[in-house]
Amino acid sequence: MEFATFILAAQRGYHQSPDSIIRHSIEQAILSEQAGFSTAWFAEHHFNNYSLVPSPLLMVAHCAGLTNTIRLGTAVCVLPLYQPQRLLSEIGFVDVVANGRLELGVGSGYQQFEFDRFGVNIDEAPAIFSEYLDILLKGLNDKIFSHSGHNIQIPPTAISVRTLQKPTPPIWIATASSRSVARAYREGHNLFVTAFHDGLETLGALRGIIQTAAASEGKRASDIKLSLLRCCYASDNGAEIDNYLDNARFQRRLSEALHQRRQQSQDGYMLEEVPTPYDLSFDTMRRNLPIGSINRVIDRLLEEIEVFKPDQIAIQTQLGDLDQKTMLRQIELWGDRIIPAVQKSLGQ
Repeated sequence: MEFATFILAAQRGYHQSPDSIIRHSIEQAILSEQAGFSTAWFAEHHFNNYSLVPSPLLMVAHCAGLTNTIRLGTAVCVLPLYQPQRLLSEIGFVDVVANGRLELGVGSGYQQFEFDRFGVNIDEAPAIFSEYLDILLKGLNDKIFSHSGHNIQIPPTAISVRTLQKPTPPIWIATASSRSVARAYREGHNLFVTAFHDGLETLGALRGIIQTAAASEGKRASDIKLSLLRCCYASDNGAEIDNYLDNARFQRRLSEALHQRRQQSQDGYMLEEVPTPYDLSFDTMRRNLPIGSINRVIDRLLEEIEVFKPDQIAIQTQLGDLDQKTMLRQIELWGDRIIPAVQKSLGQ
């Protein structure tokens, strides 16, 4: 069982400066290595305060020079917003400067706010994603490649700086759609999934989707790696936990608004946090998630591992305006107490 940190780099208000958020995110990645996490993941978003990382590959390249062993991942590169041939060049370059530590997560994207500003029709995102992933696979595997498709034509092309990892870095697809899950099994890619703030029932349903899709390709669910993105927090301090939950709910409110194409912003940048009928209470979130005392978190993680059977759990560390010193202590606590206890219980 691997553990990772997922770093969103969100800005909850103008009381946080963008430069401090980015520096705090980098500091969390460095400490994640020291605490024994296997991977640090970086998000990609644009044009508002939901996340301040426009290029996870840039974060990987920077953090590669400040770390030695931790894997560094993109969660995710939103393929429809790229020129795939340029992205191929950047992937090769970043894997070289990271000394072969790149984990390449890709996805189709879901925020119309971003797509509109790149001039891309979000309704076409799944088809564009599929075609651009085809191009990435060609460029990563073939010294010279070409492509003739619906969205783009590429004459015979060579990528100058190629990845150190052969034939490719590990590729992760962020999805819960049966079609994309089936493609992951067909082509041997890993999966990056989330149950948001839901509990064991949703995890069981996700496991069912994955098993069915794997079987449709003649595969077993265990034939690829699964990473589960989760909000997790261990503390005996109720106010501290409530602060984490408040920031987690803030993030989910913005994500839902962007996904449902109902952005609220008075100034065109800072999205407003608006309660919705779908909000979960703090008590429900505590019941659903690995949140509470150290023992409660360990026991809940073991339950979730039994139901979902992930290979990796990625915990969300950078949320809203959660105090940086508090979160750094949390990362250390996971390294000192929680990760060793879970791995011991699993016989690792």
